[in-house]
Amino acid sequence: MLARIDLRGSRLPGVRELTGLLPRAGTDIDSVLATVRPICEDVRERGAEAVREITARFDGVDAEDFAVPQSALDDALASIDPALREALEEAVSRVRKVHADQRRTDVTTEVVPGGTVTERWVPVRRVGLYVPGGLAPLLSSVVMNVVPAQIAGVQSIAVATPPQRDNGGLPDRGVLAACALLGVTEVYAVGGAQAIAVFGYGAGSCEPVDLVTGPGNVYVTAAKRLLRGLIGIDSEAGPTEVAVLADDTADPVHVAADLISQAEHDPLAGAVLVTTSEALADAVTAVVPEQVAATKHSERITTALGGSQSGIVLVDDLDAGLAVVDAYAAEHLEIQTRDAREVALRVRNAGAVFVGAWSPVSLGDYAAGSNHVLPTGGCARHSSGLSVQTFLRGIHLVDYDEQALAGVARHVDVLAHAEDLPAHAAAVAVRRR
Repeated sequence: MLARIDLRGSRLPGVRELTGLLPRAGTDIDSVLATVRPICEDVRERGAEAVREITARFDGVDAEDFAVPQSALDDALASIDPALREALEEAVSRVRKVHADQRRTDVTTEVVPGGTVTERWVPVRRVGLYVPGGLAPLLSSVVMNVVPAQIAGVQSIAVATPPQRDNGGLPDRGVLAACALLGVTEVYAVGGAQAIAVFGYGAGSCEPVDLVTGPGNVYVTAAKRLLRGLIGIDSEAGPTEVAVLADDTADPVHVAADLISQAEHDPLAGAVLVTTSEALADAVTAVVPEQVAATKHSERITTALGGSQSGIVLVDDLDAGLAVVDAYAAEHLEIQTRDAREVALRVRNAGAVFVGAWSPVSLGDYAAGSNHVLPTGGCARHSSGLSVQTFLRGIHLVDYDEQALAGVARHVDVLAHAEDLPAHAAAVAVRRR
């Protein structure tokens, strides 16, 4: 089920070659742009009427108004299973605790007497948060998107999530309950590319937003790419993925369970074990079929684990293993080795790192306090996961008095003329007459 790549016994390939050798799910966004572009254009031109027709065509729900009424939000929260409400409240509490420490404060630097630069951190005015509802209604994504936006100080928050035919055309009740619990009152029963278009252009009662965040399928991602510039986006998310770096101390039952848990998301999900121990690789391979057979979504998991995006990579030592996982730059990276924290601190590229046997990815998905909206497809080499900073912009306030400007005018003059921009120099010189 899990193919093997043996990198032992020879010089480890360079990063470029490694990137080509390692398993990875392919996401061909360009292939769906031709489908997504007319959807977005239709929403831009016809607004709510287009949204209604597209939703009926793709989701089998025909609703005159895709805005979720407050009564539905209230009812979802009132009727939620008490255990689920308690779990959501605990997740919210932990995510708030972690993200509260991310809030940056304004800093003023005195460059010279009378000359300061202040960096202000200002939240975006309005955000649109997308919550998937396809193979699984991700109510935890409500928490992961809304909490950092609220801590950042965003004043206007809208959530879009697909309608469900078995819920009277309303979104999943758990998603609605999570929105209500967090005080979000603006929720839209619309999914896919059309939801991103609603956020970007505005439609019905939904006003345009400045920033869109949240994971989604390839159509959602393509719409985010098309509208980027009109709106800000967090990332172009691809299929989810996990890598596990393990040595002979790892428990194969734990490793297998963690690979399977990520494969449960999607047939395209990637699950990669990088290990110094062939015995561990053999043991994981042996226990995977039994665990897969015992779980609900065995067909989906089997497809994911058997795909070219999943596999086992054998390496000579942990140094080589670290080089491999850094080249892979996983969305989620587990370290199950001796001195796991020490090893984890050597990782350069990962969306989030889960340290030791008792920190599985599932913990981070729900209630570690960390954020589960993370870079995929190797983007952890250059990008971070969702955080309070996602919703903030740094704005510099430059405040020089006459004497401070005079003290640097000669340097501005020289630099401006070096760039053949004499009017720049003149704008300073005119103030010195």
